[in-house]
Amino acid sequence: MDTKHRILDEALTLFSEQGYANVYVNDIAKRVGIKAPSLYKHYKNKQAIFDAIIEEMNRRFMEQAGSLNISGMDPTADAAIYQNMNEDSMVELGKNLFLYYLHDDYTRRFRKMLTIEQFRDKELAKVYQQQYFEMPLSYQGMLLGLLVSQGVLVTDNVPVMTLHFYAPIYLLLTVCDREPKREKEALKTLEEHLRQFDRIYGRAIA
Repeated sequence: MDTKHRILDEALTLFSEQGYANVYVNDIAKRVGIKAPSLYKHYKNKQAIFDAIIEEMNRRFMEQAGSLNISGMDPTADAAIYQNMNEDSMVELGKNLFLYYLHDDYTRRFRKMLTIEQFRDKELAKVYQQQYFEMPLSYQGMLLGLLVSQGVLVTDNVPVMTLHFYAPIYLLLTVCDREPKREKEALKTLEEHLRQFDRIYGRAIA
């Protein structure tokens, strides 16, 4: 790992352990094993480090999505994939994405940091809201809306259907964050949720 990425990795660890506000550039530099002036050659300030962490997290997600043969960001492209996906394949994809969010160390540390900091920093509260509510609900709302328009799913209220889909998944993720031993139970519940979602909203593909 080069110095630039080591800075991000160590900064994220410190942010998740001590909170964003309690970590200073000198702390990050010391953790990396360099002097602060050397760190500034890579990032101009702590905010730049934070922004780069988000970019890296998104890059890692896109890489994971690609390995699962979905876009993860383009609901139109993904709707075409889901349209022809049977229920078992959909459940398997859902489990793989859940496990990625649960176990990818970078993503896990970022989520831990924002979960803590949302109560202490208004700006980070906005980031938390965007990362774990606004962005997922926007993407999934568009995706599910397209599937409704294609006749794959049936509802007269896409926003509520989107909440029905996403809320249990996020809840199970937070349960496993607090109690890792419940992962097996959560995966079982996740599968039951996804299959029931299909039954409730009437997927056309058996």
